[in-house]
Amino acid sequence: MKQLHSKAIWLFFLNFTVISLFLAFFVGSFIAFILLSISLEGKRVELYEFWALVQITLMWEFVLFLLFVTISYFWAKLSYKYYKYELREDGFRKEHGVIWKKYVTIPYERIQNVDIYRGILARLLGLSDLQIQTAGMSATVGRYGIGGAGAEGRLPGVSREEAEKLRDDLIKRARGSKNQGV
Repeated sequence: MKQLHSKAIWLFFLNFTVISLFLAFFVGSFIAFILLSISLEGKRVELYEFWALVQITLMWEFVLFLLFVTISYFWAKLSYKYYKYELREDGFRKEHGVIWKKYVTIPYERIQNVDIYRGILARLLGLSDLQIQTAGMSATVGRYGIGGAGAEGRLPGVSREEAEKLRDDLIKRARGSKNQGV
């Protein structure tokens, strides 16, 4: 089985870091609010005390951000390590997931379209996002129900050349399997 391009680690990392920034802000603000509530208890606050509390809040948010970024880096490395794909006789196969593994096989006769997307981060890294559209609606189904519509066979973080080669090969195999069925 093939792996994504090695730069995909940075794509995963940057995506996780954006999430980490929001988490650090909200969790840090929540912790600071609790500390503030405990320390004040109806007291009148002077301006210098208020600025001290703001500094404590910012310190907590910064520490949490560093913690989340560190975790994001290791999670990105693991996500990359366990994201694999291959073209088999019966269809396109991919597997991914660190804690919960997901195995997807898409028969070639179900493939209707193969798209290549290049977002800003992907373009900066020289990567592409290959999306395989299948017959019928493709829905992302999570543990708690449907999470949204999307491509069933999505490969983030493949090189531009590999994405174009895969697209051409998948379309050729899809046409070939449909011609055999007729």
